[in-house]
Amino acid sequence: MKKNNKPKLISFEDWEKELMKDPEYKRISDELEPQFQIARQMIGARIKQNITQEELARKVKTGQAVISRLEGMNSKPSISLLERVARALNIKFNITIQ
Repeated sequence: MKKNNKPKLISFEDWEKELMKDPEYKRISDELEPQFQIARQMIGARIKQNITQEELARKVKTGQAVISRLEGMNSKPSISLLERVARALNIKFNITIQ
């Protein structure tokens, strides 16, 4: 009989629970949460409106690379930039800091 060598699959939620037991991982995750919330809301609104990063950048009067960095969580945007993005997407950002 052939032995089953498939790895055990776990859900993302279970995997994340395990990672959160590590204090250093939890600290970093908590620090990045506001950026994650911004990126998730931006990407969701942009995709819902079926516009590209380049089109959003034109509306915001910035470069596509700026939008890419925001969505990739590779920058810490100013409030004024977030306001311009929100106006361009006709949304309000909701960020919860606990």
